[in-house]
Amino acid sequence: MIASWLVLAAAICTSLCGQVLLKAGTLGSGGFLHQLFRWQTILGLGFYGGAAMLYIVALRKLPMSVALPCTAASYIVVALIGHYAFGEALGAQKLAAIGLISAGVVLLATA
Repeated sequence: MIASWLVLAAAICTSLCGQVLLKAGTLGSGGFLHQLFRWQTILGLGFYGGAAMLYIVALRKLPMSVALPCTAASYIVVALIGHYAFGEALGAQKLAAIGLISAGVVLLATA
């Protein structure tokens, strides 16, 4: 069972890497097609595919009703990366939302 939790954590981290790479692929000039074929976008999509495979493995032992909501942990990290790496705003409302998401993930994972 611990291995399944580790695989789920790996899926979340892999998805997180994909999200950051997709964001990086949007930076700079050019239209949608130009951005779509940037190396960051292509690599980001590959990370998403890898995350899906890991998630499937995790679902073999973990209940979907627990595994999927635990992926919300990536929202917390993405908000922080967005703030520090991409200069996105992180005000009181977002911090409160991050706190609520954190509490929900912990509560659900320990249920």
